[in-house]
Amino acid sequence: MHEATFQPPVHPPDQPLNALFREVQRFTQLWLWIVLLAPAAFAWWAVIQQVGLGVPFGNNPGSDMLVIILWLAMGVAMPGLMASLRLTTEVREDGIYARFVPFHLRWRRFAFSDLNTIEAKKYSPIMDYGGWGIRWSFVGTAYNVKGNMGIQLVLNNGKRVLIGTQQPDAFMAAIAHARNQAAKRRL
Repeated sequence: MHEATFQPPVHPPDQPLNALFREVQRFTQLWLWIVLLAPAAFAWWAVIQQVGLGVPFGNNPGSDMLVIILWLAMGVAMPGLMASLRLTTEVREDGIYARFVPFHLRWRRFAFSDLNTIEAKKYSPIMDYGGWGIRWSFVGTAYNVKGNMGIQLVLNNGKRVLIGTQQPDAFMAAIAHARNQAAKRRL
């Protein structure tokens, strides 16, 4: 990993002025969308055939209401949920913020004063945390969407939190900048 120098951010209208770093990650992996959209396509086919065309779907078809419920769940809700999922992380003057929309209604704040150590690290999403998303395991909590790089936070109470990132150098540079600015203000 090479060292990144901190560049002051350009602030888009939706970004707080005190965010030194901002990253928005979505589930864009092709394999994941294929796995998700195959059952969705099947649900659409079933509802079109049975409800739309009046042709029973399968050898032992369910009621139209059951087909509609399965279509809403598998063909509409699941793809809609996946499309709305995003992990937003920010480094601000007072700490690191993470929000996994739509599950987190508020930002998760990790104040610099509550952090014992912070390091960029390579990890195995499946072996260390059992996959992607909001994950809990014996090694701690992870907020990750894709890739195998993250920022490992060790809190003063010993708890570990890993935040996945596609930009570990810029993330760490912003953390260093925020901590240096805080140290200057204390002097």
